[in-house]
Amino acid sequence: MTNISINFTDGKVISASKHDKVLDIFESQKINTSEIVGVKIDNLESSVFSELEFSCQLEPIYLNTKDGAEIYRRSLCLLLATAVEKIFPGTRVLVGHSLGYGYYYTLENGKDIEDKQVEMITTKMKALVKKDIPFNTERLSYQQAMEIFEVQKLTGARLQMDFNCPPYLTLNELEGFYDISSGPLVPSTGYLKCFDLMKYQNGFLLRFPKSEDHSVLPDFIDQPKLFETYSRYKEWGKKIGITNAAELNVIAMDKHKIADFIDITETFQQKNISKIASEIVDSKAVKVVLIAGPSSSGKTTTSKKLALELQALGLTPKLISLDNYYLGFEKTPKDENGKPDFECLEALNVELLNQNLIDLFDGKEVNIPSYDFHTSSSFFEEKNKMKLGENDILIMEGIHGLNPKLTAKIPDQFKYRIYLSALTQLNLDDHNRISTSDNRLIRRIVRDWRYRGKSAAGTISMWPSVQAGEKKHIFPFQNNADAILNTALDYELSVLKVYAMPLLRCVKPSQTEYAVASHLIKFLDRFCEVPAASVPDRSIIREFIGGSSFKY
Repeated sequence: MTNISINFTDGKVISASKHDKVLDIFESQKINTSEIVGVKIDNLESSVFSELEFSCQLEPIYLNTKDGAEIYRRSLCLLLATAVEKIFPGTRVLVGHSLGYGYYYTLENGKDIEDKQVEMITTKMKALVKKDIPFNTERLSYQQAMEIFEVQKLTGARLQMDFNCPPYLTLNELEGFYDISSGPLVPSTGYLKCFDLMKYQNGFLLRFPKSEDHSVLPDFIDQPKLFETYSRYKEWGKKIGITNAAELNVIAMDKHKIADFIDITETFQQKNISKIASEIVDSKAVKVVLIAGPSSSGKTTTSKKLALELQALGLTPKLISLDNYYLGFEKTPKDENGKPDFECLEALNVELLNQNLIDLFDGKEVNIPSYDFHTSSSFFEEKNKMKLGENDILIMEGIHGLNPKLTAKIPDQFKYRIYLSALTQLNLDDHNRISTSDNRLIRRIVRDWRYRGKSAAGTISMWPSVQAGEKKHIFPFQNNADAILNTALDYELSVLKVYAMPLLRCVKPSQTEYAVASHLIKFLDRFCEVPAASVPDRSIIREFIGGSSFKY
């Protein structure tokens, strides 16, 4: 039997036989596998049951990590779908967006789910967990997979295969129920002890633990405004008949239909911006609009579009950049690594900002500071003097826009707060959702390459720190928003794919970013390409791919 070389991330090297299973190798090395839910084989996420065919590096994926949490949640989704099929055969249950530490599900028939049904599904899921049944991954022929999708009424998955026709498909299986594999699962159902189903609105939430502690469910924090925004877009998607990637692909193949859909999508988003502008004007008291949102949510373009809408209603918007209020390198608080934390609120001269706003609202002229990022110093220029006229209104965008401490001295009636989220209403199929984080990361990869010359690996490597900052400084204040605007455009991934795929394919297996790059390639592979020429010159997508009529 042929021997292969196995490298571990701690530098240890061993010899193994070709076709040995990863789990057997871990156990032979006295590695405790009770908390291992997957493995990275040359930085590609795989199942612990994978057989090795060549020399490689192995890195265990533990449950209490971000990657482990993703595997846990993916496995829970298959557990749920299996339980529903066992109790209510033929019933299509559809996954929706995330809400806190949970995914929102509805029934395909549009009927409200009852408390008793939720209880029955929960009981069945717990019974499957108690039986500790192995999750299986199988490679089936194209025809075999199509027959399974037909029998199980997985219409989204079945339609998807009309646009992606490989000779075989990789499916995950539990107790005779199959679904398209979007990544490795935990070894068995016995790992999935911590979860809960909670009736919510006309559906229910599949709740799961945080990545750092998989034994406890966090408290549920409702986000009614975010949910209402998602629901409105979801209903819109149903009305126009585009609710998943496969249905989008159908019209993407017809240049006239996709052109119409792009126009409809852009118009719908603009109508929502227009509605917010009308609310601001109708309030008659608002003096400053505060816009916040996570990275690549389209804050800059949205600010410009909102400014045009406000101008159409008789106001004159003026922009104040929060970047101008940085204190500078020496006065900025340090993070846990001793480096300046430019993302914390205390990095800004909040006192000066509030005083400037108070003076402006009192009709006084103020000199807005400027900030030089090269010298890390603040200075003042004559050209930055500002005074508000009768019909003037301020627009400020930045990560701290919704934090009450940013404008603590400004009365609430003077403020209108907008939260931006790239919350696509599309699913990949019945049971596989589109992550808003993945959507924004793809936007960021394309923009970083186009405007900063950064590689996909470079953007992926800094994404965890970006997410940590969002989790700390942005997401906790979502409920403070007076309005939530969805900046996702349902056709955008088909356009971004054209730019992102070549960049992602340049990430090498020897790079730690390869796992994320491979995931995104597999994700984007579900979309047919749409040429950028179809995108309007004032679209939010132009902020990332270039060609915008706005100046940034």
